[in-house]
Amino acid sequence: MKPQPAQPKKFTGYHATAIIVSFFGVVVAVNLLMASFAVSTFGGTVVDNSYVASQKYNKWLDKAREQAAHGWTVAKIARHDGKVAMTVLGADEAALQGAEITATALHPVGRTEPVELRFVPDSAGAYISSDTLPEGRWKLRILITHGDKEMALARDIF
Repeated sequence: MKPQPAQPKKFTGYHATAIIVSFFGVVVAVNLLMASFAVSTFGGTVVDNSYVASQKYNKWLDKAREQAAHGWTVAKIARHDGKVAMTVLGADEAALQGAEITATALHPVGRTEPVELRFVPDSAGAYISSDTLPEGRWKLRILITHGDKEMALARDIF
């Protein structure tokens, strides 16, 4: 007796409906997942009012050029025993002595309150925060004042 060839299964409307519903179900589920990630990790707006920010843009550029003319540079910003440390160099690449440095540490997704930091001289041109900064990623808004000159910058610290 010869074995019977296998009968091909029929593709019905139920199969087509199941495939289409499954495909769009996966697409909707992935979109909902990505949207929930986006909403839960975004900390807010970059600027509250883009029109007002555009009116200040040229002043911001002028201030940036003025700061660049100082020739100051900030070396790597790092953590040491929970405190923030940085080195500030003057235009002559020598350590900038006697600067007053403050910073506001903002959590990138706004989950905690901002932390205000004051820096004290640690060694030649090196400054260290007097308070500790909690672990995690932070955006530092730093203000350096030396005499009548100022420099404002933003840096991330991990």
